[in-house]
Amino acid sequence: MTIRTIKRLHQAVREDIGDLITQRPLPNPMLPQIDPFLFLNHHGPQTYPPHNQGLPFGPHPHRGFETVTLILAGTLAHRDSAGFENVIEAGGVQWMTAGSGIVHAEVSPEQFKRDGGPLEILQMWVNLPRVLKMTPPRYAGVQRDRIPAIELNEGSGTLHLIAGEWNGTAGPIHSLTGVFMSTVEMRAGARLRIGNLSGRAIFLYVVRGMIDIDGDKAGAMHLAELNEEGEELYMSAEIDSLIVLAHAEPINEPVAAYGPFVMNSWDEITQAIEDYRAGRFGAVA
Repeated sequence: MTIRTIKRLHQAVREDIGDLITQRPLPNPMLPQIDPFLFLNHHGPQTYPPHNQGLPFGPHPHRGFETVTLILAGTLAHRDSAGFENVIEAGGVQWMTAGSGIVHAEVSPEQFKRDGGPLEILQMWVNLPRVLKMTPPRYAGVQRDRIPAIELNEGSGTLHLIAGEWNGTAGPIHSLTGVFMSTVEMRAGARLRIGNLSGRAIFLYVVRGMIDIDGDKAGAMHLAELNEEGEELYMSAEIDSLIVLAHAEPINEPVAAYGPFVMNSWDEITQAIEDYRAGRFGAVA
């Protein structure tokens, strides 16, 4: 049985958006994607004062992929041109399939802008294969109490299962492409084994703490690029840690990415821009 090891570590690069502290580990000059995982922004952690402007993500379009937003602290209000609207609290997740085209806004609720408070949010982009890029948009917003919290070995940590299956338990999100998605809290000394990884691409980001994989250590705000061969992954926590752990089948298709659009060709990107400008994505009410 072969195991996955770390090929390279990628430290998140700070690229603030206004007053929103933002770290970006993917993409970076050494790693354009971990197919099908395209992008991760780590916003915060920070504390907003009372009477703040909140998140800066007003209405903007997407086509050809999915956005997965993990709210670690604070709240997030979502509205989109397909009519979906929700407010997700700390510990919750929203999963939006942009598909053929959608306009959405991710902003702070009025109460947060009035009172302020802690904020930490992760947003990931997950690619869609050619056959699904023009699928109808859809949205799922899941609060913390609907996400299974699975206790690890003898209380050494907790796996929060967002999508996929873990030891017979299914996550609340049904991924169109069979993505496994979770966050994992590991106490110092905790060990974790993940099996059945043959042919899967693994996304592993350390939000905080430090983990060990086969003798190599990955610290906070580092993305671990793993070798592609291996059926199992073993990791342990050097200190109390929080990680994002996901895996999926690679798509192995050309990627043409321009701003908020991810397609297979530049002709398709041009068409996406034209469709958006012509109002074919709709608008946020």
